[in-house]
Amino acid sequence: MTTTPDADRADQDRRPSNHEDDEMLTITEAAALLRLPEATLRYWRHIGSGPHSFRLGRHVRYWRTQVVAWVDEQSQDTHGPHERSSRPAPTEDRDRHSRRAG
Repeated sequence: MTTTPDADRADQDRRPSNHEDDEMLTITEAAALLRLPEATLRYWRHIGSGPHSFRLGRHVRYWRTQVVAWVDEQSQDTHGPHERSSRPAPTEDRDRHSRRAG
């Protein structure tokens, strides 16, 4: 069976990138790089958030370039989950409280 150049290119896109010149980080090293507690990285891993990590045997590892890329993505996200909403507060509670007082 022969494959087309487009199919070969698609297969290459699905393969993991070559990390030959990259540095593998432990969770301690990744936390130090991000200036975060290790527990935060563990929690993010648990909920499927944060920089990409993987297991090497029983050990969790991070590629430095992927951690840095994740930080770059976060710094570009101007509408993150922690920004306050610009919507005004609901008035229902205010109306209820003002009826009691008067």
